[in-house]
Amino acid sequence: MSTSTDDEEGKLDSLVVILPLAVVGFALVAACWSLLSVAGIHIRQEMELTGVQFGLLLSLPMAVGALVAIPGGVAAQVFGARRVMMVCLAGLSLCMMALLPAPPFTTVWLAGAGLGLAGAYYSAGLQFVTSHAPEHRTGLVLGVFGAGITGVGMSYYLVPLILEGFSWSVVPLAYLIMLLLLLALMVLLTSQEPTGGNMADGALTPVWVRLSRLRLWQLSGWYGVVAGGFFALALWLPDFMMSQHHFTVEAGAELARWFVIPGALAQIPGGWLADRYGSTSIVTRGLMVCLVALFFLSYPPMTLVIQGIHGTLDLHYVLPLPVELSLVVVLGVAMGCSMAGLQRQVVVDNRETIAVAAGVLLVSACSVAFLLPPLFGAANDWVGVRSAVFMILFLMLSLTLFLFARTARRDERRRLLHPGI
Repeated sequence: MSTSTDDEEGKLDSLVVILPLAVVGFALVAACWSLLSVAGIHIRQEMELTGVQFGLLLSLPMAVGALVAIPGGVAAQVFGARRVMMVCLAGLSLCMMALLPAPPFTTVWLAGAGLGLAGAYYSAGLQFVTSHAPEHRTGLVLGVFGAGITGVGMSYYLVPLILEGFSWSVVPLAYLIMLLLLLALMVLLTSQEPTGGNMADGALTPVWVRLSRLRLWQLSGWYGVVAGGFFALALWLPDFMMSQHHFTVEAGAELARWFVIPGALAQIPGGWLADRYGSTSIVTRGLMVCLVALFFLSYPPMTLVIQGIHGTLDLHYVLPLPVELSLVVVLGVAMGCSMAGLQRQVVVDNRETIAVAAGVLLVSACSVAFLLPPLFGAANDWVGVRSAVFMILFLMLSLTLFLFARTARRDERRRLLHPGI
């Protein structure tokens, strides 16, 4: 009994150092993940990129993040999560060094792809904090670690702040300093944890059994649409605000933070509500709120000409900025609650293989987030309406809500007809 108590106290002592480092690290790599959404606007102007090219540049970190999420988790199990996290921090530092001078487009392209190492950091970091967490505090630790996603909005605040006194080329230098400082702290304050390199092949059997189940892929697909749409819109909003309202980059990024930060923090109450009322209820209602907000955001400024009895009447429609900003906040919060509900459902269904299921979720979200920015850019170039991005999200979330509600109703009916199953 005393040995068990001593082990738990030891984990709590180490968690005091490890958890803050891991959360700060996740926030920083998430900020790197979204760096091009703000600094990339300057690159777009200097290199005269088209909407599709700019969309591809924004989506590169998401694409690489999707590719390295599961391999990063496997590498963390074999070689140790701490080692993988430090490799990711070192790789991100190299990307920032590549952006320090005035780089050609090819270098920017490669550096943007390298920012996807944030996906591997997340997979390894999840294992790192849970390996030092007492079992009865695992949920709390994961919730605190997951709150680091608010770092996505860090670029929206930090980059404009740097631009006030310096040029945009100073931005990667600031990120480089923070990455190297965090890397040094991890080397000095943490130690290598035991690895699972000698794991038997038979231990992988539950993983393949879970991966073969349709429900995991259904939930992951729905989560990918919601979370991928959230990340893609977070990347696109600064450019949208700047172009739609003729704001400066700083003002556009500041307004975009009102979508990112509330949406990221909404996952905490969203998860709590899902525990209290069930994931299905929270996801369904969250998606309904998303559709209402997207319906109004989809309408572009327009003039309606009516042929009246005494002449023509011109009706001008434009969404006031305070109303538009309020709808953006509501959309972010609703998407955050929906993400939390879907993520909780996946964890409940796959407790034996949480790490693999989480990797599948991240791959799904990153894949959708990779595809959407080029689609947004193409819609702007071809349709010529900036609010087309909200129209695209409205269609995607409408389909997601329909499929999710139909599946939930079918599962509920099956449980009622066959309670023993």
